[in-house]
Amino acid sequence: MDSVNNGFGSARMTGSMEGATGGTLPPGLTEEEAEELRVELTKVEDEIQTLRQVLAAKERHAGDIKRQLGISPLNEIKQNISKGWQDVQSSNAYLTASATLDDISQSDAYKKTQETLSQAGQVTSAALSSMGAAISERIGTMRALPFYNTPRLGYSVHHSLSMPSMRSSPSFRSFEDRVGSLRVTCLSYLCLL
Repeated sequence: MDSVNNGFGSARMTGSMEGATGGTLPPGLTEEEAEELRVELTKVEDEIQTLRQVLAAKERHAGDIKRQLGISPLNEIKQNISKGWQDVQSSNAYLTASATLDDISQSDAYKKTQETLSQAGQVTSAALSSMGAAISERIGTMRALPFYNTPRLGYSVHHSLSMPSMRSSPSFRSFEDRVGSLRVTCLSYLCLL
């Protein structure tokens, strides 16, 4: 931005002013007054350019001082956030909202809701605990079954299904009955073909 305005800004502005008027002056302005205004505009633009350069130099100097003090951009952000939070906490809107929340937390409806949620949490916790105990008990029962404790000597799951204790279980018998009836159905279908 400085390079764009560096020395060219004032000439460009006065040139654009002449071009904008098309050589004609606004009503009530003489040629001498217009020339004085152009000279004043050039001076003001030069001052603006000088102030920009001074400001850039001051910003560089402030950055050098911050580096010497060990103030990093991250520290500045933290300080700005902290100051912003303090400003928020001292604002009227925050104080009003905080007072309203305090009033709500002291209300009977809030206390009843809090109590209900606490009870629901306790009931849920107890239910999950008893469910965990039931699962643990079931796993313990399964571990007690003979095929579970058999040393792994090359037995597969299919091998363990043929064990007598498994064959005598009601679940296995029900499964065996269903497979048997399915086998009969398939054979009779094939015979019809």
